[in-house]
Amino acid sequence: MKKKYILFLLILLIPFAAMAQEFGLVINQYADVGNREADDIYFEYNAQIVPRILFLFGDTNPQNNFLGSFFVSAGMTLGYSEGFSYMPELLRTELAMQWGALGLSVGRFGYSTPLPFLAQGLFDGIKLSHSSGLGNFSFGAWYTGFLYKKNIFIEMTENDMAINSTPFTYSDFLNTYFAPQRVIASLDWEHLAIADLLRLNIALTGQMDLSGSEDRYHSQYVTIKTGVPINSFFFELGAILSASQTGSSNDFNLAFAGELGIYWTLPTSYNSRLSLNARYASGQIGGLIDSFNPITTNSHGNIFQARMSSLTVLDLAYLALIIEQLGINISVKYFMRNDLLTANSFPLADQESNGYFLGPEYFASLSFSAFSDLYFNLGGGMFLPQLGNVWPSARPIWLAKLAVIFTMY
Repeated sequence: MKKKYILFLLILLIPFAAMAQEFGLVINQYADVGNREADDIYFEYNAQIVPRILFLFGDTNPQNNFLGSFFVSAGMTLGYSEGFSYMPELLRTELAMQWGALGLSVGRFGYSTPLPFLAQGLFDGIKLSHSSGLGNFSFGAWYTGFLYKKNIFIEMTENDMAINSTPFTYSDFLNTYFAPQRVIASLDWEHLAIADLLRLNIALTGQMDLSGSEDRYHSQYVTIKTGVPINSFFFELGAILSASQTGSSNDFNLAFAGELGIYWTLPTSYNSRLSLNARYASGQIGGLIDSFNPITTNSHGNIFQARMSSLTVLDLAYLALIIEQLGINISVKYFMRNDLLTANSFPLADQESNGYFLGPEYFASLSFSAFSDLYFNLGGGMFLPQLGNVWPSARPIWLAKLAVIFTMY
């Protein structure tokens, strides 16, 4: 049955591939082995087959100055965890057009807010952009209800979490496949070199809950991110102020989040960088101040995969490209919660105390590109809850993972 779906997918794209100016095939394979809680050892394997096609049109004549492209990609993911599974998905499918400084994108394409932990991923919608000496301006609007729920992870309310936790079945495809229904809009401005020094990015973002549930959640965000390069250092600072309206009575609350990063390009004979990053998302303080609620849930650890809500993460990382084909990444993170009330997706279920220190995560990975079209990544690490005071008697949670990516053009 799985082979039949893959064959159907490839046959469907053959007519387009014959007319395309670029046809490619990506095969991602990744396997994880680790433990959940104390002794619950698990193994997961996934293989994703992604054919993709690119059409180019237009010309570079100064009088016309029009360029366009149409990119189509689809995927079939075959997986094994507690049983075999297969999942079809339409991936990036984008019509992009450029008239000089004006740009237009329509379809399913990537978008990220200036601080990616607010919203990041593939979305269905439209984006207008304009580039000038005053910076890059863009406005986009997207809908999330046609996306596969496990690839976008919108968990802003209990209703969203219930949708994501409902197992997918082909017999009830419409009710178990799609992500929560929300509309997202964002007005962005970016300037890469104010006074030939300062990088500045500002975004006004809003999302509206279309689920109709009693715990519906509408929210608006103002994001500011700035960066300054000084010799071999790069300093980055970002902040988000959020306003939200919840429930049938539209209760009004404020929340905030921020990020500070220091990046140092080391004076070595090979490319290497040391970075220190701190992220903060408010918890329930009282009064008008509520816990910060991101639109999409992005993991902030390889093992400790919690959403950025009522959470502080300190991250020390070392990256190095030893040779062109070989790179290493070593990181140490420490996690702290900012209140005792906000529900979160912690890897350990039951807290043992009312402490705030969750524990550290140590992770290292080695990447190797044998050829330009073949890539390997091997990583592993541990989360040590006993070095915090929330689960002081819990055992370490460990993870080892291997990814193999093959690309054919």
